[in-house]
Amino acid sequence: MILKRWLVGDPLKTTQASHERLSKTLALAIFSSNAISSVAYASEEILLVLILAGTAAVAWSIPVSLAILFLVLVLTISYRQIIYEYPEGGGAYIVARSNLGDVPALIAAAALMIDYVLTVAVSVAAGVAALTSAIPSLFIHREALGLVAILFIVVMNLRGVRESGKFFAIPTYLAIGALGLLVVIGTVQSFFSSGAVPPPASPGGPGGEMENLTLFLILRSFAAGCSAVTGMEVISNGVKAFRHPESKNAATTMIWMSAILASLFIGISWMAYHHGILAKVDETVVSQLARLTFGSGAIYYAVQIGTMTLLVLAANSAFAGFPHLASILARDGFMPHQMATFGDRLVFSNGIIILGFFACLLLVLFQGNTHALIPLYAIGVFVSFTLSQAGMVKRWLVKKGVHWRKKLIVNGVGAVTTGIATVIIASTKFMQGAWIVFLLVAVLILMFRGIRSHYKAVSEQITLDRRGQRPPMPRRNIVIIPISGVNRAVVRAVDYARSRPGEIRAVFVDLDPEESAKVKIQWAQWGCGVNLIALPSPYRSVLGSLLDYIEGILEKEPDTWVNVVIPEILPARWWQNILHNQRALLLKASLLFKDRVILTDVPFHLAR
Repeated sequence: MILKRWLVGDPLKTTQASHERLSKTLALAIFSSNAISSVAYASEEILLVLILAGTAAVAWSIPVSLAILFLVLVLTISYRQIIYEYPEGGGAYIVARSNLGDVPALIAAAALMIDYVLTVAVSVAAGVAALTSAIPSLFIHREALGLVAILFIVVMNLRGVRESGKFFAIPTYLAIGALGLLVVIGTVQSFFSSGAVPPPASPGGPGGEMENLTLFLILRSFAAGCSAVTGMEVISNGVKAFRHPESKNAATTMIWMSAILASLFIGISWMAYHHGILAKVDETVVSQLARLTFGSGAIYYAVQIGTMTLLVLAANSAFAGFPHLASILARDGFMPHQMATFGDRLVFSNGIIILGFFACLLLVLFQGNTHALIPLYAIGVFVSFTLSQAGMVKRWLVKKGVHWRKKLIVNGVGAVTTGIATVIIASTKFMQGAWIVFLLVAVLILMFRGIRSHYKAVSEQITLDRRGQRPPMPRRNIVIIPISGVNRAVVRAVDYARSRPGEIRAVFVDLDPEESAKVKIQWAQWGCGVNLIALPSPYRSVLGSLLDYIEGILEKEPDTWVNVVIPEILPARWWQNILHNQRALLLKASLLFKDRVILTDVPFHLAR
């Protein structure tokens, strides 16, 4: 408990929830770091695909980047409309459920949850890659560095939204400033210098055969670069985290985020094309651009540290989105109800911990390799993009309202654009591992429906609104005290049982005639008049004899409660439990699921 308080902090009162709301400045640092950080690897992913057709194909990186920039514009306008229309948050899941039904909503939710886990793994892996580009000796420790980074972010998010926002805001803005400085100075320099010719690459890039520059290859590069727009839905998911007026502040933050994202992404793509930069295994494109622009001095390392910081902190936006989405699913009965419960610091602690666990698992499985994770990335978020835009199209057609035709056109263009992008991404990345995402979406949907079915069955069975339901009549109560001897723990249990109404019976199993005679003598003195029943056990089965006796009562007395009062000795130290038999624990486990049997544990605490 002391360690928890030191790591997480003291509990916050429920009345303090309003004070935990975020200003636009803090919200930009928390919610937009995922989208903005993707500029560090999105251009590189485009180049990694185009280089398969040779260095001449790299020229296509600019048209591909412009196409992705158009996506950014469409999604910005579309999600601003969603923010105003659904101020309670929830993003694609809420939009799809209210307009398209449960199945599309669950597809969107499953896709987003997978994407949030991938966001943490990819962001941290890319951040570590930025660090190892500057310090190559750390390359062999990239998995360990990634795990430490994830655990640190988990702890900070458990401390509360506002506190984590304050902690991450300064490094996030410094990182954006460092990348901004690189783009501004590098772009200005590019206008006063002649472009470089890319050096000849090995056939097909690193280790593959040369491919033809086909439409399919260009579409593959577009699909790889679409990782630049992941994270754009996070603000719409967390509208309620903003200060009043929530929708207006969230919409403004959305514009700021998109402007920064678009500027940095197109700037890096242009500089990489102008200088003939090619993707390398051991050094990122941003690192190469920083060396060309600033040399290998302090400013270069500042850019690399800033990039690394932004990439690692990008995982923080997933920790803002995943727990909130899980809480909404739990509220609707598709996730365990615990996911909708606030922790000590007014955050959804269970969601934060689960996200951290699966992100660590993914990082280990893929050995911290960014390029191995990228094929799985962006598919889920584009599925949710498409479903949310399609849901809004249906909403405007049904609801109409002020300027509904203009809004319909915006979301219609968004639905068509993101739908095409989804098909491209799914078809080009399917054999590279994207099939895993589709499989996991199906598994999650089955899980959601299973949880919902369970809660529905529970509700139907415990409801008081059933026809013919009446308050129960009083029942007879039989109190049973299982004993193995007479001691202070047993006497304490008898003392408690005598305070209960009903017939009281002490029961022990006769294993040794001499020991049984001793028990009967002691019981006559200390049993307080409670009837003692000795059960025969020819096969020396204490537990079996007790269970048979209780089963016999349940059969003979169908309208009777059986209250089993268990005297239990509890050692002072945890390790001393192994020195005692666990008969009480086994008895409780055996009786827990029997109807009309009530278990009462009477502990007797031993002194140290």
